[in-house]
Amino acid sequence: MLWNLVLAGGRGTRLWPLSRKAYPKQFAQLLGDKSLFQETLERNQKLADAFLVITGKDQAFLAQNQGSSFGCQYLLEPVGRNTAPAIALGCLAIQEDPILFVTPSDHYISELQAYAKAVDRAKSLAQEGYLVTFGIQPTRPETGYGYIQVKGEEVLAFHEKPSLEKAQEFLSEGNFFWNSGMFCFKKSVFLKELKKHSPEILDACQEAFQKVKKENGLFQIPLEYMEKIPSNSIDYALMEKTQNIRMVSCDMGWTDLGSFEALMDIQEKDQNQNAFQGKVYSKDCHSSFISSQRVICAIGLSDFIAVDTKDALLLSKRGRSQEVKELLDQLDSEDSHLKERHPCEMRPWGSFEVLYDGQDFKVKIITVAPGHRLSLQKHFHRQEHWVCIAGEGLVEVDNQKIPFSPGSTAFIPKESVHRLSNTGKENLVIVEVQRGDYFGEDDIVRLEDDYQRI
Repeated sequence: MLWNLVLAGGRGTRLWPLSRKAYPKQFAQLLGDKSLFQETLERNQKLADAFLVITGKDQAFLAQNQGSSFGCQYLLEPVGRNTAPAIALGCLAIQEDPILFVTPSDHYISELQAYAKAVDRAKSLAQEGYLVTFGIQPTRPETGYGYIQVKGEEVLAFHEKPSLEKAQEFLSEGNFFWNSGMFCFKKSVFLKELKKHSPEILDACQEAFQKVKKENGLFQIPLEYMEKIPSNSIDYALMEKTQNIRMVSCDMGWTDLGSFEALMDIQEKDQNQNAFQGKVYSKDCHSSFISSQRVICAIGLSDFIAVDTKDALLLSKRGRSQEVKELLDQLDSEDSHLKERHPCEMRPWGSFEVLYDGQDFKVKIITVAPGHRLSLQKHFHRQEHWVCIAGEGLVEVDNQKIPFSPGSTAFIPKESVHRLSNTGKENLVIVEVQRGDYFGEDDIVRLEDDYQRI
């Protein structure tokens, strides 16, 4: 039996403003109608017998909604502790001693036959008792990836991200491969090797897992025990230390999509080697990437990156877009929310988008998915006016239940107990106008909640 451990944590700040903490790149639709997370599950469904998705507690509803058709189990981390604890906790959650195939959820792979062949070889080596890593055949001197040095399938050394000069040496040598961050091994072998090389991590994970809350294929680690686990990557904690390791080399059209340059590389290009997402009109532009949700006119750009969203715009010389992380650290308090959230924020019940945020009032569009409802709640600092735009629902205000349909209105006084439910088969869409002296999401006192957020 083959279990796929899908690592679906991470903030994805390198692809800001498309990717943000509350909606990171693995869940964003960067390449079409499906997210990278969904593409990962779909790709591995043909290879694996079962899925365990490891993600942050705050991102659980994104993973559950997008993975609903794959029969996944989920392990939720209240705080991140890097890949070594995540994989260790995943091992502890799985019964018996199967082979585990560990994959990030935000990578792109185009050559699926080569991918399947590499996984088959890795399974064979794992069955022999090896920890197996996947090395990508380099196509250029890349400074953004770590490297694995090998002799055949024997791993000789791991190397940090190199300088350009060193990367050119690695490429010419021919026995250095990009570190993909994918692994394959038997559960028992991994736990034995981790106990040998990083016992403090395994001991803390075992202690935390003894307190796990399990319900309907959902594993939740208590915060106080998760915080006790040392933070470390699987490479540092184990792979660079063990002698019991092999590497499978592969050329499968792989990229970790860690930059807009990488995203540009896999896009269709025009005759001037430009890649455009959205409605872009260009004149005399060359080797540029432009992504926008509105009409863009570009003239005379070369080696340029422009990524436009509703509330933020990134402009960069091609080759430097990853430096955006340094700029994000400089955002002042007024703009700091741009690192965390999109204008349209996802929730377990649906989404909301802020249309206007003023000193005395705030306007939102709220969309509730069929069969879902918001928490039973109240506010101390604001009153709300609701207008139904589409769908059928039910409004509860201080024990009164009011049917809600297009054209209906409802008034929610300050401190009244209220709830909005979608009772129909289509999305329920409302306009909400808030009036008061404070409009933060933390002015929500939940009394009941279907999503365990109390």
